[in-house]
Amino acid sequence: MSHVRFATVRDLFDSFPSAASDVGAAKEDLNSLEFLKCLVGDQEWQAAISFCAYLLSRRAAVAWASRSVRRMMPAPRADEERLLGFAEAWITDPEEPRRRKALSAGTVGDVKSPATWVALAAGWSGGSVVPEEMGYAPADPEQTPKAVRVAMFIALSRIVPEEKQRVMTACLHDGIQLASGGQGSPL
Repeated sequence: MSHVRFATVRDLFDSFPSAASDVGAAKEDLNSLEFLKCLVGDQEWQAAISFCAYLLSRRAAVAWASRSVRRMMPAPRADEERLLGFAEAWITDPEEPRRRKALSAGTVGDVKSPATWVALAAGWSGGSVVPEEMGYAPADPEQTPKAVRVAMFIALSRIVPEEKQRVMTACLHDGIQLASGGQGSPL
């Protein structure tokens, strides 16, 4: 099953007002997957990360971010492993208590850690983004892709230059596979 939500770049930009500025200049009539492949080929890592984060469904985007962060920083600290575990538990079983656990853990996590932002991406995927005792504040549809972007950008900044092309190409090919419903889809 394909997780591509938007056939063209224009469709994505129309649905997410901030995506155009996050991604940058684009030929809006291009097919979404073709555009993403062009960004990867041109090694436009930040634009490719941004586009993929918006292109995937929220659950697929969190799965992609988690897998990518693990590839980009293969030895997470214990607290980072815990945060990634909460996000991955929600990916496997996207029930409200798991989403809330990821949200709660991400809210108190180290903002300089990509794992914190992966947990927040899961936590901001739907439902209320405030503690139950505070009422109900719905998640903005753009919160998950924005958190995925932050997670990936932090991890990207830590990759040594000589490894960047290999690691980022692998991460983005994984995102393309997820978007097209190919192998490795956790969903």
